[in-house]
Amino acid sequence: MQSNGLEASRVERDYLGEIGIPADKLFGINSLRGAENLTVSSLTIGHYPAFVTAFAQCKWAAALANSDVGKLTAAQASAIAAACEDLIAGRFRDSLIVDLLEGSGGTSTNMNFNEVIANRAAQHLGAAVGEYASVHPNDHVNASQSTNDVYPAALKIATRELLKPLAAEVSALADVFASKAAEFCDVLHLGRTCLQDAQPMTLGQLFGGYAALTRRAACALSDAGEMLLTLPLGGTAIGTGFGAPAGYRSAVYSHLAAITGTSFIPPADPFDAMQNMDVFSRVSGELRTYATSMAKVASDLTLLASGPVGGLGELRLPAVQAGSSIMPGKVNPVLPMAMIQIAFAVSGNDVSISSAVQYGQLEINHFEPVVADRLFDSITLLTNGTRLFREKCVAKIEADMVANEAHLLNSMALATALVPSLGYAHVSKLARRSVDEGRPLLEILEEGGILGREAALQLVRAAAQPVFYS
Repeated sequence: MQSNGLEASRVERDYLGEIGIPADKLFGINSLRGAENLTVSSLTIGHYPAFVTAFAQCKWAAALANSDVGKLTAAQASAIAAACEDLIAGRFRDSLIVDLLEGSGGTSTNMNFNEVIANRAAQHLGAAVGEYASVHPNDHVNASQSTNDVYPAALKIATRELLKPLAAEVSALADVFASKAAEFCDVLHLGRTCLQDAQPMTLGQLFGGYAALTRRAACALSDAGEMLLTLPLGGTAIGTGFGAPAGYRSAVYSHLAAITGTSFIPPADPFDAMQNMDVFSRVSGELRTYATSMAKVASDLTLLASGPVGGLGELRLPAVQAGSSIMPGKVNPVLPMAMIQIAFAVSGNDVSISSAVQYGQLEINHFEPVVADRLFDSITLLTNGTRLFREKCVAKIEADMVANEAHLLNSMALATALVPSLGYAHVSKLARRSVDEGRPLLEILEEGGILGREAALQLVRAAAQPVFYS
């Protein structure tokens, strides 16, 4: 509904009163219709502060740019900017009522922001809510924009901001793995392949591998954020820039840089920027890669801590809660299991995102809301999950040195360490005797005076040291 004059704005205001929009809310008819027709989940567009902030920043920069090119008065631009600052400060988010997963291709989302900002701007100018003569949602707040360029721009800005705390959490987890690697550097450990005894190593080497994996993931997530610097602002509906006056595009990026402190850039090809969302597939792919990598680590920890009597029992995980409602004393590896479960959810989100990216049609992708919903969910799950995993589990892991050493010395992995000093054929005979008699190899070595425990430990430690040839 357009309302360019005072009489039209009064009609619109009266109509909104008739359909029951609360007097203390700032949304309008388009927002209400979007909420009534498209609410399918429990989250609104006001749920994620980063998304609200990003949208408000885009509207703020657009208002200042429109003032520069003469599409808005200085008073209108100032009022819109003040309204955007209110949203960024956390005010009026209860007026952002449209479902994050709405199916209008983002139009309902954009109009919810337009209406809230317009009504708040009107208040800053001393006008009543719903009197759109001074600041209109479409004509002024949405000037030189369309849903098709402002929604993906806000989505990129918000995603980039959400990735920062995630990358920081992953980096912190890498630090804890590294500290555990140092702590366990002298703990002899039985290396296994295909769940079978393999070769000697140290427990510190195992955790060093986890640290390297996690550090690499932190770098990849940081790099993913840098892929989101190119925005489609100024392309308006399909990339032609129709509806945005000369000078607007350069002005909007300049103001956005001043507002956000980040130098976002226009695309090399505006049509590509409107048509394609492949960057979100890449970002989601990094989230899935990290999630599944941590699931592997979590599975390892669960296995190594299994028992304490009937399993490996080489690690002791912190006992954070009771593990059973019926079996007294049972403690489960709940934090590792939670990380594995998060990986399932993130992998499913990645399928949704890649499907949404694939099914964009022709000049735009109208499935941006599901990308936003699933992407924000993945980042939130991983940020929270990584913090809990680090603080409540990994930082408090203890090693059972006796169990680690016993498993190694009682295994055939000891035979591998003996080959350089005793020869393959001799060790093979001893190994076969160990299997035939059902006795540990070390026991046979000691009994025959071939090798004592301390000498065997020295050979095992030597075998556990990495050897690299350049």
